Amino acid sequence: MTYVNIRTDRFGNDGEYASLTLDNPAKRNALSLETMREVIVGLHEVAEWDVRGIVVAANGPVFSAGHDFADMAGQDLPFLRKLLFTCTEMMQLLQQVPQPVIAKVHALATAAGCQLVASCDLAIAADTAHFALPGGKGGLFCTTPLVAVARNVGRKRALELAMTGDPIDAITAADWGLINRSVPAEQLDDAVQDLLRRATRGSSFAKGVGKAAYYAQVDLDQSKAYAYAIEVMAANATTADGQEGIASFLEKRPAKFVGR
Repeated sequence: MTYVNIRTDRFGNDGEYASLTLDNPAKRNALSLETMREVIVGLHEVAEWDVRGIVVAANGPVFSAGHDFADMAGQDLPFLRKLLFTCTEMMQLLQQVPQPVIAKVHALATAAGCQLVASCDLAIAADTAHFALPGGKGGLFCTTPLVAVARNVGRKRALELAMTGDPIDAITAADWGLINRSVPAEQLDDAVQDLLRRATRGSSFAKGVGKAAYYAQVDLDQSKAYAYAIEVMAANATTADGQEGIASFLEKRPAKFVGR
């Protein structure tokens, strides 16, 4: 597919990783309906490649300014529902693809752009980045971005972000749990590569099972979460990769995973 607002690429040894880059800097990488549809198609595309991990990045002075208000001005309720359903589909897809997804945040991420970071499995930001839910300063509260952000930072901090609309820097975002860590801007590429390497080692099959299970159980109460996790882990232990992981540990040798 030919994209207008994003780019998809392979990188690493033998193209073992994929990147999806927001690439409309003139619009501050706003998440227009067209852009979100491209991201959905792009995520499906790269997830079907033989890659071990995915990096979500952006080009230009802003990571993403969130929803494109030009899409929303003067629209009726059915259209706005469709737009927000599309946004939700995109955010959930980040967690549904089997590969680890890392947000590489070099600059400001606001509103749905901040939601995009919060929806990725992992995130590293340059110390030049900032994060905000600015709707609290205006007339459109960041209700849907708050769903993802609150699941990262907890209620009080999420509501501080949403009610004040004030940005936080990358160091604060790391302390609050919105991102994994903040690094000097010149170290961002290396830090993302290092986390990507560590997050994708081992059986890709088992990691995909584990990622899906994590998101399925994380909002359950503890007893239900354990009941679900027991079944998933027991089944995983019967697979070829599960048994190979056990055997290689006991035999003190490198594992040879087969992807099933």
